[in-house]
Amino acid sequence: MLKPGQSGGSWIRFYSTKKFSLKGKLKTSPKNKSIQPTTPARTRFAPSPTGHLHLGSLRTALYNYLLAKSTGGQFLLRLEDTDQKRLVADAEQNIYDSLKWCGLKIDEGPNEGGPYAPYRQSERMNIYKKYVDQLVESGKAYYCNCSKERLLDLRESATKLKPPTTVTYDRKCFHDNHHSDHNAEQIVRFKSPDTYSSFTDLMHGEKNLQPQYNLQDRRYDDFVIMKSDGLPTYHFANVIDDHLMGITHVIRGEEWLSSTPKHIALYEAFGWKPPSYVHIPLLTSLEDKKLSKRQGDIGILSMKEKGILPEAVTNFCALFGWSPTRIVPGVSSSEVMTLHDLIDKFSLDTLTKGNAKVKDDKLLFFNKHHLRNRINEPDSLDELVDSYFPRFNEFTNGKYNKEYLKKLLISLSQSLSTIHDIENIHSYIFKDVEHSKIDESQIPSQAKEVLTILKDLDHSDFNSCIDEITKALPDTKKKDIFHSIRFALSGGISGVTIPLLIELIGEVEYKKRLQNALNIL
Repeated sequence: MLKPGQSGGSWIRFYSTKKFSLKGKLKTSPKNKSIQPTTPARTRFAPSPTGHLHLGSLRTALYNYLLAKSTGGQFLLRLEDTDQKRLVADAEQNIYDSLKWCGLKIDEGPNEGGPYAPYRQSERMNIYKKYVDQLVESGKAYYCNCSKERLLDLRESATKLKPPTTVTYDRKCFHDNHHSDHNAEQIVRFKSPDTYSSFTDLMHGEKNLQPQYNLQDRRYDDFVIMKSDGLPTYHFANVIDDHLMGITHVIRGEEWLSSTPKHIALYEAFGWKPPSYVHIPLLTSLEDKKLSKRQGDIGILSMKEKGILPEAVTNFCALFGWSPTRIVPGVSSSEVMTLHDLIDKFSLDTLTKGNAKVKDDKLLFFNKHHLRNRINEPDSLDELVDSYFPRFNEFTNGKYNKEYLKKLLISLSQSLSTIHDIENIHSYIFKDVEHSKIDESQIPSQAKEVLTILKDLDHSDFNSCIDEITKALPDTKKKDIFHSIRFALSGGISGVTIPLLIELIGEVEYKKRLQNALNIL
């Protein structure tokens, strides 16, 4: 399938009658007029199964899902799989698995079925052929048999014109051959209007995007709607499917904005009403570069493998271009939200303009909060224990049971960013502390005296132990006393209170670690 701005193998650049910039001044809706639909919205997520689902695509799916659910509508999945050469074997299943893991329930789709099936474009060829023929018969599309060489020459000559034109085809086949016989290997071109209609983007206002022409050597934006292999281009199949499936709102990336005039023109050619469009900003890195796989566009299920919770992912993703309404003016609402919260609060009115910068530490912030919420809820805690226990059992060599893991999670709930922190940061609970490898500069100078006194005290009343040490060493600060004890018991790593840590490691291990630390000192 052709990509944004591509037509018959050539790239099309669009210009506005005004300077084209979403950051510039646009004709927008009256101030304070709501753009949130008051009737149920039918939205769709239409990925190409050419790779695993990543953050940018999930955000598009999430916004469409939230709009549908917040208005009592339906969310559709449609697979745009006509680019057969680029399909990846497990990509379709990955899309399903990723959406399911994130809690995005599909109302209609390839597996779910629905009144407008099939929901795979590769299974809708007869439908596209019907509408291509309709356009050809009405004179709004035509067959083209120009060779690749001729099209390349046209493209090169267009760049040499003064001024250069951003559209390249000379409409030769329309003028010479549109009444002649055609064969299966000919492409079909849409006969574009002389002037594209302006359109309204709900978020950005009215847009009037026109190709740049050279009037002395007129070329046309007659983009391909059916390729020589009989498969439709993205532009054509997208319009046909959205209309037939009753899509009311299309939320998609800003990169599709320049293609929207083509889509509007196709709707007008059929006499159909287009859906409402919302073009959302790009996801960018902190360096303001478009997010790619190399620059942090993370595979969704890879997050699961790293211990990230689905509610943290949807929370993280939702705030890339949207924010909840402030209940009290001037006072920020909590950014920590479940999927249910997002549905309840989502509105197109609070979408934000400008590129959204992805910060990984924000994902960990949300994960920490959602993990704590799970730990604090008994049923969720049991599910967490059941899912994590096999892995926990493996790296602790089967030494502990599920009840111990549950106790451990409760004890560490305030300090875990992901559940994998248990093994990556707090492994000292299960493994011997290597006191000899700890930097001496990190050990308080009074550690030996503190631990010597501590080993002879009854640790069952820890506060009393601290009082005794304070009396014996009046010049030693309390923070140095605690630091000394942590050096012995955890190698200096914090995250759980010392009395809880003693309880988790047990009395035998507690005494053993004190003695080992003293031996090193």
